[in-house]
Amino acid sequence: MIGRSMDESEHVSDLIGGIYDAALDRSLWPSVLEETCRFLNGQAAALVGKTASDFEFFFEWGTDPTFLESYRSTYGMINPLHVPVMIYGKVGEVRTTSELVPYDEFVASRFFKEWATPQGIIDAITVLFVKSATHYSGLSVHRHARDGFFDDESRRRFSLIAPHFRRAVAIGEVINFHKLEAAALADSIDGLAAAMFLVDSGARLVHVNAAGHAMLDQGDAIRAVAGKFIAVDAQADTMLRDIFVTAEHGDRAVSTRGIDVPLSARGGECHVAHVLPLTSGARRQAGVAYSAVAAVFVHKTELDVPHPLETIARVFRLTSAEMRVLMMIVQLGGVRQVAPVLGISEPTVKTHLQHVFEKTSTSRQADLVKLVAGYMSPLAQARQ
Repeated sequence: MIGRSMDESEHVSDLIGGIYDAALDRSLWPSVLEETCRFLNGQAAALVGKTASDFEFFFEWGTDPTFLESYRSTYGMINPLHVPVMIYGKVGEVRTTSELVPYDEFVASRFFKEWATPQGIIDAITVLFVKSATHYSGLSVHRHARDGFFDDESRRRFSLIAPHFRRAVAIGEVINFHKLEAAALADSIDGLAAAMFLVDSGARLVHVNAAGHAMLDQGDAIRAVAGKFIAVDAQADTMLRDIFVTAEHGDRAVSTRGIDVPLSARGGECHVAHVLPLTSGARRQAGVAYSAVAAVFVHKTELDVPHPLETIARVFRLTSAEMRVLMMIVQLGGVRQVAPVLGISEPTVKTHLQHVFEKTSTSRQADLVKLVAGYMSPLAQARQ
């Protein structure tokens, strides 16, 4: 047991180091996903996201290009896991297939029969990093039938690394996934739109980029006092100082709490800080060169409104099954087309559809299309 624990501890530390290295160099993500699959005994993994500015990212390992293309063109739209993830998935919460849809319906679905089965996939484990009306990101890992279903041990292992993925992805989005040279980090980040600060374990400012200097000059959320990084919000300042101290001891020592540290500003604006440790991996050279233990990225937060599907389900009190039928009706057409896609009978689809009509006070499929289209607008979301 001791040997196994030590092997796992070393594996986790190496994997976390790779995750944070990939925050600065996105070309590393496929190899990180490969190691993630080895750690979870998975067959394939994908890291996906979309931001408010229509910036999308997709990193993958383990899936044949033919199946990737068919997913993009056809099967992604009918993936029965998508709707429940967007409605019920909570940020940071690990979910497996059977926790999202009844497994018998999943295996009866067209997605499972035509896309998952030919690859031998029987299960998936997922986690969301962000979910809002204008932004989402998450990680999913698939498992082959020969390796069985994801279990409690899989969940435990996934939970060890998921928070670090979340922090790294947030930083990657802040820098718009541009590749930064770790060895010359201070030089390469000066042109970033986001404010960035290199700090030592005592919160002393080692380097600040142009956007960071502008934020310090304003002094609303961040100040420099005696050469140290100070958050105006006392609670946030305490949390950040704790992270700086632990960052000195390596990637794994950095707490999985404080992934997104909210910073309240005097003017009422809200910012968020993300801390990237610089004491391990490819980032270690930058940390040593600048006598820094961490890089702090600070940016304004977006309007926090729920995902459109979550709002539709809440406003009209639709069940998960009713939402799956609603979205397939909107995307595919009639009952006959929807039933085999969802893996349920036509009478069952009709029953769910009738409930949807009653709850939404509509009577035609065209009305449902208009209803969903209206809620898919971020501005419509903001008015809810």
